[in-house]
Amino acid sequence: MKKENNLVWQKSLVIPEQRARILRQKPITLWLTGLSGSGKSTIAFELEKELLSQNKLAFVLDGDNLRHGLCKDLGFTGTDRSENIRRVAEVSRLMNDSGLIVISAFISPLQKDRDLAREIIKPSRFREVYISTSLEVCEKRDVKGLYKKAREGVLDNFTGISSPYEKPVSPDFIFDTSAISISECTKKLLEHINMHSKDFWPIN
Repeated sequence: MKKENNLVWQKSLVIPEQRARILRQKPITLWLTGLSGSGKSTIAFELEKELLSQNKLAFVLDGDNLRHGLCKDLGFTGTDRSENIRRVAEVSRLMNDSGLIVISAFISPLQKDRDLAREIIKPSRFREVYISTSLEVCEKRDVKGLYKKAREGVLDNFTGISSPYEKPVSPDFIFDTSAISISECTKKLLEHINMHSKDFWPIN
């Protein structure tokens, strides 16, 4: 008998909106995509800090961090990278269902994987944020020394050098951190989150 024939979805007696109202926030996932060194994680953690200062419960899912645990069994082949994004999307959806604001910072180089993430999380909750900082700038920064290793042939399947990055087709936001400050990027995303929640609360 196939595995799926033995599985039944168990419905909760609580709907996601009930959890969100307890937290007094409207769940959303901000999906930050861009090259290594573009500024994704810096923006993500700054945004998380600012949200908590406004008494909003948020959590960052960072690419490097998840590869220490949930995704430590995955490599960097095309198949593994797609599975990495699928897992992150599923976690983001569950965290949104629990009422949290999620900030996912992943290179996520392929459009098809980002489209799948949007489908899993739900389009109404998903915002694609393209950190468009150029390869030239990211390579000059080389904050982790990865571009140097990739150029030397020590590191395979490195996005922007030996592996492609597909720019988002129609992202919700575009930020080039060589032209706009981290604080300004954070401010614009905060404004959007607050606007997203403005009609969520009933008048008591």
